[in-house]
Amino acid sequence: MRLNIGLVLLALFIASACRKGEHITTDPNARLNISNQEILFDTIFTSIGSTTKRIKIVNRNNDAVKVSEIRLSGGNTSAFSININGEQTLNKNDLIINGQDSINLFVKVSINPNSTDLPFLVQDSIILNTNGNKQVIRLLAYGQNAVFINESTINTNTSWTNALPYIINGSLTINSGSSLTIQPGTKIYFHKDASLNIAGNLLVNGTVTDPVLFCSDRLEKLYADEPGQWKGIFLKQTGYGLIKNAIIKNASVGITSDSLSHNSKPKLILSNSIIKNMQVAAYIGYHTELLAFNNVIYNCGNYLIYAVGGGNYNLKQNTFAGYNLNFPRKTASLSFSDYLSANAYNGLQIDLTNNIIWGSLTDELDIQKKTSATVQLNLRGNLIRSGNTTYSSNGNILNIDPSFINRETENFELSANSPARKKGVDLSNDPYFTGYLNRDIKGITRISPSTLGSYEK
Repeated sequence: MRLNIGLVLLALFIASACRKGEHITTDPNARLNISNQEILFDTIFTSIGSTTKRIKIVNRNNDAVKVSEIRLSGGNTSAFSININGEQTLNKNDLIINGQDSINLFVKVSINPNSTDLPFLVQDSIILNTNGNKQVIRLLAYGQNAVFINESTINTNTSWTNALPYIINGSLTINSGSSLTIQPGTKIYFHKDASLNIAGNLLVNGTVTDPVLFCSDRLEKLYADEPGQWKGIFLKQTGYGLIKNAIIKNASVGITSDSLSHNSKPKLILSNSIIKNMQVAAYIGYHTELLAFNNVIYNCGNYLIYAVGGGNYNLKQNTFAGYNLNFPRKTASLSFSDYLSANAYNGLQIDLTNNIIWGSLTDELDIQKKTSATVQLNLRGNLIRSGNTTYSSNGNILNIDPSFINRETENFELSANSPARKKGVDLSNDPYFTGYLNRDIKGITRISPSTLGSYEK
């Protein structure tokens, strides 16, 4: 009999324990703990939705509480939408949260276009009522109108201005015989896997104070330095490019170039620009031509410059920083080869002058001669990290740290005691001196002997 009484008492105890936290309190002091009282979405382009943000709502009381109402204040006219524990809804009534339990609230925003050119603020709130207590979660998002381009071609000479940003979805192709001129301060954003294909002419006319921006259309902080968000810029066989004072970031490959120029005009001139955060490479060239002056290129998955199948490369006063914050690299920052395949190999001409070629590997410059094609190398006045001692002549400096100010914060300017200061070869007679090399990436006049890399001071 005593055993039966014990079993009954044990069952009652277990039942009581199971109900602990399930008793609903009406105490007005039993408030909910909300992880974020305000949710701010960074700039969202009209017609493009945001990422989802989570709000955790915790009942830290021992007893359950009944949330008589969770409501999106703007209702079905709101730019925001909410999801409560997996249910997409505008409001929910009499939701019970057990003691020491929690629920998740998910919020997104989609902003409809309006006539405002400048960024504008969109607001709403989520209202929670519990035991007569009203709690409010503020929702804010900055919206921005834009010119939306979906899978399109340019067949006439076209100019883009900085009045509104441009959003490219799919691919945009500049057809042969046509030009796209991009004015200072213009921002071009690419949707996932979008690309810019150049079969005609691309003229990017940024300035020191108003560079042209090429990047992903995800502007949330989560995506700020995320590589591989769009495909990149492609110079086709008939395409030509002049890119100055641009920022190109967060693509798979920044620029891909195919074939040599078909006339006296250079295939691509790239100057005073920053290319960073590429999944594969900043630049890939297939038997092509690149003239690059005063650029800062860094943080790419495998290569900064990958040039195969021969070609012509004239690279002066650039800073190549072979660091990757996302993936471990195994290949030299700059890699050149005369070889592409058994049936595709050509002569290779390389002029590397007054560059900094540095990074985390012991060899950051790799020049390969694999065929009978001629390889011509002019290597002068560079600071290089390399185990190849043949590079040590002609004023080149090997394996002495350039002393960047702070590579972790992406500051590749040089400290006052940098060994790269005032070690440059005189380029005053270079055909590109007046147009490109007489000033650094910040517009500061170079004084011979110049400082190596992109920054004079």
